[in-house]
Amino acid sequence: MNNLQLAIHFFLQLAVILTACRVVGLIAARFGQPQVVAEMITGVLLGPSLFGLLFPGVQQWLFPWDPQQATRDTQSYLFPASQLGLALYMFIVGMEFRMDIIRRNFRSSLAVSLAGMAAPFALGAALAWAVHGRTELGLFPPGVPLASAMIFLGACLCITAFPMLARIIHFKGLAGTTMGTVAIGAGAIDDAMAWCLLAVVLAKLDNDWSRALLNIGGGVGFAVVTLMIVRPLLARAEKWMVRDGALTEGGFVSGLALMCLGAWWTDFIHLHAVFGAFVMGAAMPRGVVARDLIARIQPLAVALLLPLFFTYSGLNTKIGLLNSGTLWLVCGAVLAAAVLGKGVACWLAARATGISNREALGIGTLMNARGLMELIIINIGLQKGVISEGLFATLVVMAVITTLMASPLFERLVGSGRDQPLPEPDEPVPHRTGEPTPIGGRT
Repeated sequence: MNNLQLAIHFFLQLAVILTACRVVGLIAARFGQPQVVAEMITGVLLGPSLFGLLFPGVQQWLFPWDPQQATRDTQSYLFPASQLGLALYMFIVGMEFRMDIIRRNFRSSLAVSLAGMAAPFALGAALAWAVHGRTELGLFPPGVPLASAMIFLGACLCITAFPMLARIIHFKGLAGTTMGTVAIGAGAIDDAMAWCLLAVVLAKLDNDWSRALLNIGGGVGFAVVTLMIVRPLLARAEKWMVRDGALTEGGFVSGLALMCLGAWWTDFIHLHAVFGAFVMGAAMPRGVVARDLIARIQPLAVALLLPLFFTYSGLNTKIGLLNSGTLWLVCGAVLAAAVLGKGVACWLAARATGISNREALGIGTLMNARGLMELIIINIGLQKGVISEGLFATLVVMAVITTLMASPLFERLVGSGRDQPLPEPDEPVPHRTGEPTPIGGRT
């Protein structure tokens, strides 16, 4: 295909992806699942695991991919578009993130986060140790050191999908409650630590520890500069960005440009673009600026661009590679370690900090949702050659199942009733007319 043909074919892909996501979303809604869960499932369905299995010729024509000619295939268009969708979405999550509710329950959030990291990380590292030398399984490519395999699989099992968690908390009406507050705080800490672990793995593979220092130090430095310097400057510039009670075009473009700069920097230091976009979102002035940025960005990012990421991940997922009883046993072990390690550890940590049993059960259940962030980290692992396509498929299965089970398991263990809400926030929170204010998620 020439460039014009690729561009035209890309529009057809968009139509198919958006239609499929909406159809699956309507079905998922009947089971109480949010749209973002439906998009995770749709991504896998459109890949070789189902669509490619039933109609291989049509699937290959619709989503052509030749690793030797990657720049000449339409998947080379899907990837940057999907990354833009991710960055915009995390920019929104950052603008809806409430630091005040994190401060009020920091002790419990820290305890839940540390316990929810340590237990599944240990189980994941043990699993990697057990299967690393089994060449017949082919879960780790040749040349991947045992230590790197153990750290990476441990990180995959201990991660919590912060955006997915925020969406479920909003979906369940838990925003501003003890349960929702502790979970969202622990999820934020979890994800930050998981990215540091990923930086260590990639540095070890490259035998370049200066890279890990750049990843972690550059990320911390960026967050400090953005929140301590850029945020106050933006607060002063708010009167220039707002006119007659609405965000100006100049203010809108400035917000997008800052988001892009943040995403570029954290991608440049080999973290991920989503981290920079999230931090820059957290630095945006609350009130009119955040409200109007969200209102203008969210429809395009959520409805059009973000589904492309799930589809791109699904196109790399080949569940058919799990073609033996042993591999399915490994898949079951990974799932059990992820669910029990994270859920039980978070429940016990919440109880130890004085949270009621009902709320602690809810926190443990919510922390098990992995979804979006899990897909991001395993995509990086696949691209960097840390894991094989078989282990990638295993981890996608784990991510989908743990996310699917979070909502119904929460209803069974906790019920639909809210706990007591916390006091009102210290600062205004962006609010869309006629809707409750989410912590960070999709409507």
